[in-house]
Amino acid sequence: MDLFGKIFNTVSTVSNLFTNPYRVREVPLLDYVGCHRIKEDGRVLLYKSKNAKLWECVLVNPLTPQNAFRLFQLDSEAEALHQFQEYATKMRPFFESSRQGLRLETLQLLTDCVRGHPNWSLAHVAVEMGLRESFKHNGFLRSVNSTECDEGCTPLHLACKKGDIECIQELVEECQARKDIADFNGETVYHYAARQNNPRVIEILCSVPSIGINHLSNTGETPLHVACRMGKSDSVLAFLRSHARSDILGKDGYPIHTAMKYSMKGCAEAILDVAASQVHVEDPKYQATPLHWAKSAEMAVVLLDHGGKVNALSRTAETPLHIMVKKDRFDCVMVLLTHGANPNSKGEHGNSALHLAMKKDHLELIKVLMVFGADVEQANDLGETPGLIAARSSKGSNRKVLLDMLCNVGAKRCFPPDTQIPPAASFPTTAPPMDRISSIGFQDLIYVSTALSSILGSQDCVDFTGDGLRRRDRLLCLDGGGIRGLVLIQLLIAIEKIAGHPIRELFDWFSGTSTGGILALAIVHGKSMEYLRCLYFRMKNEVFRGSRPYESGPLEEFLKREFGEQTKMTDVTQPKVMVTSAMSDRHPAELHLFRNYDPPNTGREPTFKRLASFRPVTGPEEQLVWRAARSSGAAPTYFRPMGRFLDGGLLSNNPTLDAMAEIHEYNTCMKRQGKGEQVKKLGVVVSLGTGKPPQIQVSSVDVFRPSNPWEMMKTVVGARELGKMVIDCCTDSDGPAVSRAQAWCEMIDVPYFREQNAQFYCPISPECSNTPFVAINCRLGPWEASEGKEPCVFFGVQILLDWFSAAMSHLQSPRGIKAMETHQK
Repeated sequence: MDLFGKIFNTVSTVSNLFTNPYRVREVPLLDYVGCHRIKEDGRVLLYKSKNAKLWECVLVNPLTPQNAFRLFQLDSEAEALHQFQEYATKMRPFFESSRQGLRLETLQLLTDCVRGHPNWSLAHVAVEMGLRESFKHNGFLRSVNSTECDEGCTPLHLACKKGDIECIQELVEECQARKDIADFNGETVYHYAARQNNPRVIEILCSVPSIGINHLSNTGETPLHVACRMGKSDSVLAFLRSHARSDILGKDGYPIHTAMKYSMKGCAEAILDVAASQVHVEDPKYQATPLHWAKSAEMAVVLLDHGGKVNALSRTAETPLHIMVKKDRFDCVMVLLTHGANPNSKGEHGNSALHLAMKKDHLELIKVLMVFGADVEQANDLGETPGLIAARSSKGSNRKVLLDMLCNVGAKRCFPPDTQIPPAASFPTTAPPMDRISSIGFQDLIYVSTALSSILGSQDCVDFTGDGLRRRDRLLCLDGGGIRGLVLIQLLIAIEKIAGHPIRELFDWFSGTSTGGILALAIVHGKSMEYLRCLYFRMKNEVFRGSRPYESGPLEEFLKREFGEQTKMTDVTQPKVMVTSAMSDRHPAELHLFRNYDPPNTGREPTFKRLASFRPVTGPEEQLVWRAARSSGAAPTYFRPMGRFLDGGLLSNNPTLDAMAEIHEYNTCMKRQGKGEQVKKLGVVVSLGTGKPPQIQVSSVDVFRPSNPWEMMKTVVGARELGKMVIDCCTDSDGPAVSRAQAWCEMIDVPYFREQNAQFYCPISPECSNTPFVAINCRLGPWEASEGKEPCVFFGVQILLDWFSAAMSHLQSPRGIKAMETHQK
């Protein structure tokens, strides 16, 4: 039996060598009777086993004195003595402060922690283990602010790193742990808390003020910088509520710059809500505002909504637009331009944003900059125009496109100013060659210019001095067309440049349908065309989101913000405006005009019999402007009705005839009331459209009872095409509507101008009753309104401006006068 016992003990000893020697086990103390006790320190004992050269450390369990916990079993005496000393020193506060004793699992974790972090103080070990019962032990209190740790952090640092709220509360409130001590990286407990995104931790730390909350670390970051860099928006809010300063410079500037650098929207919003002035602060390196640092459209919108300066200059005199073009951030460029960024602002070396876009050969950026009025002839400090840069640096397929674009918008040359320009290589200074745009005749443009200038410049229609009254009224009619109202805006900008006066001053009557109605109301209320161009691009993103039908809420909030929630139609009485809408609470539907004046009382009864009584319409003095705009734009399948009102395009998508009838009835009513001296004749009618879709071939509109599957398919196709045709006919703003308006104007001897699909129709001479009309195709680019695409560049508007200017100069020459006389004959 002795032989078998020796064999068993040997096998047991060898197996122990391959197991974890530090695994804590519960053993009876009787196993150590007869073993040599090497050391004893309180309840911690070190034995040498009887049958093997092993040293074992045990911890006597005070709750069950007959048992003990074996803490380790080692074959090295030196290591055993060292570990015994560690355990005896660091374990005592834990089992002495434990009311119910330490459990086996807790002891295992505790010994592993003590062995794994030999340089940690008792307080660090207690925080790591979460043993809050031991926090009041004297051994723990002596090391509550100790920096005996790998990173030089205190126990409170460690608790903040772990996010242990109960430990933090105990350390701060009961143990009075210091919060201004920095670790080896210069970070206080607030820096550690900033990474956790737990506001409660920060609230506990800030319950008593401390300078550590604004401490700069060795890397140049305050806790607020750290929270912004890591996107911990809740921590940012908690710091700001606890009076953390947002005006301390760090390595990347102020905390708002850090939030912009890492695109942390929530952090930026929190800072700006508490400290609005931070939207204008400049970083020390570039003297750039946060808007210069924006990396996404979303971040740029946040800054602009909080009052950011869209044309702020950096140290190098560059605006945010320059930076976004340099960084190829197209979405940011769109946001800046739609919020009023100046595309012609000169930056470093006198370069505009268009110069930079040309150098990068970025076609989309070039297009959008030209849409928003970038000057193609503006020279930088070296005398280089965007055209010169395009001709020199553009390559591949972009080259021809860019040069054609520059030609279309009137760029005169692509050579430095001191270069001898070959005549054949110059851009045309008057009109593009006929092989480029075959449908345009320069002589026709001269005649159009003559007619427009004679109307716009006549004293009968323009008199902005003295009493400020015109002898004849002018009418502007704007068609419907949804987001294609951008076409209307571009055309109105062109008219303003030709006339030299704002659109609001050029006309006495404004009429509009749907998007045209919204524009008419905006113009009457003093909004500039450049502002409206930006507004429409923003509206596209804010209102037309998702799929049809769109939510009505964003559109209504948009209109309230722009027109005012309580603004009445009669708050602005001059010029007069009428906006169409369809009253859908009756059959057939009835046209209604929202006016800023009292409607004319014709005294005529309706010719049809009413079979039902309808709720009367409120007067203009009670109608809200935003509701009128919303009613006119309530297009079925796009937006829900505005009460009983639907989109005016259902009955009058081209409001010209209805507007002229309204003016006639208004003047007739004024005469009946004895106010004939206040009546002015109509002097000119201008009608603008939003584009006409090209005609396509329709296979069939035949709808019949099918007798076989093939005929069923034909019936379905025919019904679909017939439905589209009916809708298009109802909302058609061209064709017969224009012909009738033209005929009426000719009968009453009123000049009529119509633009639709980039075609101008105008009489050459107002005195001629059978005047021919000329069509001028301005080559607008194709309209792209699908998801994720912006409308393309409207080159035609700039072409008209350049050609009108050239035409007016040509008219002063003998050749021009002779050409005009020949045409009139």
